[in-house]
Amino acid sequence: MTEEPMASVEPSAPEGAGVPETTPAAQKRGRRGIALAAALLLMCGGLVTYGIISLSTPDKPTDKGAAVPAADVTYEVLGEGTAEISYRGAGEAEQAETVSNAQLPWKKTVRVPLGASPIVNVTLGEKGGQASCTLAVRGRHVQRATASGAFGRSTCSAELPASEAPGAPEDLGAAEDPGAAETAQ
Repeated sequence: MTEEPMASVEPSAPEGAGVPETTPAAQKRGRRGIALAAALLLMCGGLVTYGIISLSTPDKPTDKGAAVPAADVTYEVLGEGTAEISYRGAGEAEQAETVSNAQLPWKKTVRVPLGASPIVNVTLGEKGGQASCTLAVRGRHVQRATASGAFGRSTCSAELPASEAPGAPEDLGAAEDPGAAETAQ
């Protein structure tokens, strides 16, 4: 009789060792964890995006139809000849509008938003002369200044309140300028 060599039997690892559990309950727990992590990641991303957008976008009124409260401002430059005039125009931009070689007398009425500072600057040319600027807010004379001589300069400015007092109308229209009769004399 011949002996057959006996196959060596090595102990095997228990079934499923090193392999993740694939029962339906385990799969459900894994999916729930992934879904929770994805939701948290999306929330964080949304908050970061909202923060970036809100920091880079200036605050604007939410009601597009709502008008910004403003007051009528009248700039007037009296004199003879020409001058360079710069003034704060209508709207929320802080840029000055400039009129070169403006024929005097010159007058302009604009609506300036409350909280802004209306201002008018007058610069005479090389020939000089004399010119005076006046500024009226809501028809009420606020300031007058005079420029004289070659390249003479004058500036008139005022401060508008940031908002109206309670009970005051938001949209303040132009009234008759009592200063106009005074300066025309």
